[in-house]
Amino acid sequence: MESENPAVLISIEGSIARLVLNRPEKRNAVNDAMLDGLRSFFGAIPEGVRAIVISGAGGHFSSGLDLSEQVEREPEQVMRHSRNWHRLTDMIQFSGVPVVVALTGAVMGGGLELAAAAHVRVAERSAIFRLPEGKRGIFVGGGATVRVGRILGPDRMTEMMLTGRSYDGEEGVRLGLAHHLVEDGEAVARAGELAAEVAGNASLVNYLIIQSIARIGSMSHEDGLYTESLSAALSQTGADAKEGLKAFLEKRKPRFE
Repeated sequence: MESENPAVLISIEGSIARLVLNRPEKRNAVNDAMLDGLRSFFGAIPEGVRAIVISGAGGHFSSGLDLSEQVEREPEQVMRHSRNWHRLTDMIQFSGVPVVVALTGAVMGGGLELAAAAHVRVAERSAIFRLPEGKRGIFVGGGATVRVGRILGPDRMTEMMLTGRSYDGEEGVRLGLAHHLVEDGEAVARAGELAAEVAGNASLVNYLIIQSIARIGSMSHEDGLYTESLSAALSQTGADAKEGLKAFLEKRKPRFE
């Protein structure tokens, strides 16, 4: 599969789709073309894709929103742009297909907002996590207050935005901004390995993990437990469940369809 949008390069390798943010001359700053490319892909994920890897070209994941496209927008336009961004990050988080991101170099502002919508985040030691909007006279608009705020907590995110402080890869993993820490130059390869591992899971279970856990986190205690029971019922009745149990008893790796 080839993308007609040069801002997002797409390739399919078996059950793994690889998306590359491709504006290296701008440290992969997110512009409307890049958002359109991501939206087009996640709106129609090719059949057979069981995991997705997103990385950035040229040594950086993304330095954030391309502010050169924002300076002339009126308040209504900014709000509509923000809401479009929210719809995209919801598509990434809730498509039902696991997304693994390779975080290199700048993971800032809108770049961090995109990363926070993914399910598995791999960071290199030299990665730089930052929310610089407060130092630029603007407020986040791509979902950071919800996703990054839930990772860090409101107190730490407030300090991060007020001071413009940066975290490196090791600190990012400690705080939960990333899950895996690797040496420089290893993030893309490790992300691919993790994507292949995740793609080997039962697709229904992956779908339920993605759809259920984040929503249960926003539910009441009782509603969350009820939703967990529904997810368990769906997962434990069917061919995948039978194969998983059989593989366990036979001491082999399951082969899910």
